[in-house]
Amino acid sequence: MTDSLTHVASHSRLSVVVPCHNEALNLPELLRVLEASLQALKRPFEVIVVDDGSTDTSFTQLSNAALTRPWLQVLRLARNYGKEAALTAGLDHASGDAVVLMDGDLQHPPELLSALVDAWSNGADMVVAIRTDRAGDGLLRRAGTRLFYRLLNAMSEQHIPMDAGDFRLLSRRAVASIQALPERSRFMKGLYALVGLKLVTVNYQPNARIAGRSQFGPRKLWRLAIDGIASFTSVPLRIWSYIGLALAVPAGLCALWIVVRTLVYGVDTPGYASLATMILFFSGVQLIGLGVIGEYLGRVYIETKRRPLYVISDTLGDVAKTPDAAHGGIRLPARASPEQQH
Repeated sequence: MTDSLTHVASHSRLSVVVPCHNEALNLPELLRVLEASLQALKRPFEVIVVDDGSTDTSFTQLSNAALTRPWLQVLRLARNYGKEAALTAGLDHASGDAVVLMDGDLQHPPELLSALVDAWSNGADMVVAIRTDRAGDGLLRRAGTRLFYRLLNAMSEQHIPMDAGDFRLLSRRAVASIQALPERSRFMKGLYALVGLKLVTVNYQPNARIAGRSQFGPRKLWRLAIDGIASFTSVPLRIWSYIGLALAVPAGLCALWIVVRTLVYGVDTPGYASLATMILFFSGVQLIGLGVIGEYLGRVYIETKRRPLYVISDTLGDVAKTPDAAHGGIRLPARASPEQQH
């Protein structure tokens, strides 16, 4: 069985999807190392770089690189849609029997591709690269990451491996399963877990970023955490029901005690300051609860509008020949030359 799988995989095409945003300083080295690692696998391959609305010279560099690299495909998004949308665009246009997702900053080592492919050759539908070292993230970011994964796994029915990012290999049927999921608010790590196909993990130590800085600041990480929790569990809504019950019961008992003291014992209960404090406290709790409800209602509103996940403004390479590949987005027609316009 294993020999048969290996034989089939050795003749299969491999796609590598790389979302990037303002990675002009890293692209030359990324393409060089990727080409060497993929050629060592001795199988047909393609690399799809998704330029997620870069404002530097990323697309110019990719355009020049595509002239001498027939395996390089480029999708240029009309604006910065975010990493989740860029990954979706890459998956929609990947033609390989297996698809590897990796970042464009070289922290995901291309040398690990052989290990990912070996695990896929042995029958795995998903091969997840697990990061073993987060020393470069800082104490606060490490603690926040672990807390997020623990909370999400505790509240959700799907289990996401700790320290699992987007660096992974997906079989063709895993890709098809993810493409069939229609939601617009896409938390990709949760979608991978939702599919539920056979999963194998491979450990790796991330490389140091050779140039530039991370595009994921605290604000984006916070937004991603909210997306993950709101997209895959309704527990926060139930939690506020429990909080309301926990506050209402003691408040009711306290009110009853005040009435008894006043009517039976004739003891007046002073305390305008304490009353104002309690009103402010309960008002704050109610507003937080409304915020949680509003977050879920906002997502329902977005889903009902069915807007495209991304808009592709330019393409380079063979992806230009597949205009119907943008399952979740829109691909604009190619720009007409002045001669064609007249």
